[in-house]
Amino acid sequence: MFLLKMRSTSSKSVIELVENNIIFGPVISRRFGVSLGIDLSPSLKQCNFDCLYCELAPSATVSSQTHIIEVPTIINELKKHLNDKIDVITITANGEPTLYPHLDNLVDAIKALHVRAELLILTNSATLNNPNTYQTLLKFDQVKLSLDAVSKDVFYKIDRPHKSINIEDIILHVKNFSNDFQGKLFIEILFVKALNDTANEIAKLNEVLLHVKTERIDIGTIDRPPAYPVEALSFEELMNIATKFDSVLPINIASRKKITTQPTSYSNEEILNTLDKRPLSEDDIDILFDEATKQRLQALLNNKSVLTLDRSGVIFYLVASNLYRKRKKQ
Repeated sequence: MFLLKMRSTSSKSVIELVENNIIFGPVISRRFGVSLGIDLSPSLKQCNFDCLYCELAPSATVSSQTHIIEVPTIINELKKHLNDKIDVITITANGEPTLYPHLDNLVDAIKALHVRAELLILTNSATLNNPNTYQTLLKFDQVKLSLDAVSKDVFYKIDRPHKSINIEDIILHVKNFSNDFQGKLFIEILFVKALNDTANEIAKLNEVLLHVKTERIDIGTIDRPPAYPVEALSFEELMNIATKFDSVLPINIASRKKITTQPTSYSNEEILNTLDKRPLSEDDIDILFDEATKQRLQALLNNKSVLTLDRSGVIFYLVASNLYRKRKKQ
């Protein structure tokens, strides 16, 4: 664990690093490969959101970091853990990593190491309105933006943002960033029961996402004990939500919470109808299709009635006749 010793001076508190836990992993992620993490706030939560579902304890929101680790310290620790098997270096934090005041310098310093790993950041999207942050994020190879809600009331209920943040601003800059960014952009939506899982909110999210150029949209639910008494959705509920999005959107169910669905037998026609409504991932097919159906799916692949599409490590199955239409629509 990362520990801090505080000693008072006449002007400020000085942070002494007693044990260093800036770097974590590597961990193997199906979506991102072998990931080595950098925690830009390992000692405490520093965030401009206080999300209901957060696994960290509730805390007041902040607009900037007050406990700051210097770039050379981070780079020195990173060098100790780097190797040629790392696929991505993931910048995150106990809180919001874009609040780190030296992020641009840190990105440049990591890029100067000339490692094969790509650089990824996980952010809640709220600081995209800062021109400096916006330009820094454009330097990344991969960016994952959170967008849990687009209605003002739902956004404030679920994400509990700092008073300076408004959802209209986030939506505008997410759309703009998706057009400007040259790397791989991912959107993440975390669903909470009876909050952002309504038909109305999903329809509004769908409308916004149709104007966002993204590699993949990962939808999930609560997987760890939350900060507040809120409830997760089941896998079946997430599947139902996925079908409500436009089929052109690359929706990936990233959570396998409370799976009760039993594999089912589908005819060739039913397979094609199902994939026409929404392309399914390999994980979806493992859960939904019985062995005989998987063999029928393989036959459809062999005769090219069904094709696969790789969305940064997640393989989707879709009807071949729809591939051109879906690409054209995007």
